[in-house]
Amino acid sequence: MPTYVAPPGWPREVRPPDAPDWERTAINWLFDISPPEYRAHVVLRRHVVVLARFAVLQVEAQQAACRRGLSEARAELRDVADLDTVEAAVQTWQAEEARLLALRRAVGLVEEALRGRRFVARL
Repeated sequence: MPTYVAPPGWPREVRPPDAPDWERTAINWLFDISPPEYRAHVVLRRHVVVLARFAVLQVEAQQAACRRGLSEARAELRDVADLDTVEAAVQTWQAEEARLLALRRAVGLVEEALRGRRFVARL
């Protein structure tokens, strides 16, 4: 029986590379994490590696927006919200930054696998 290996950080919604239907689960997940408009583009539906590249760049753009939001939050919000709300917004940006860091790793791993990289189990 074959052993399929998914590295740490691999998305749980995607089957490991070479497992039955793994590419279908990867495509579904990539569309799920991407803007809904991506589903309308024929090239993204037909070329999974192109879809993965788009998803990587989209997540990286979200990371950049998150970093900007975090750096500007206190200055931009202090005149429109009380201190507790501003701090809650900062904590939200920090949580989103951590989520996006994990998502960027996951989408990068899926892209690598779709390009042919295979992972080996480590002892």
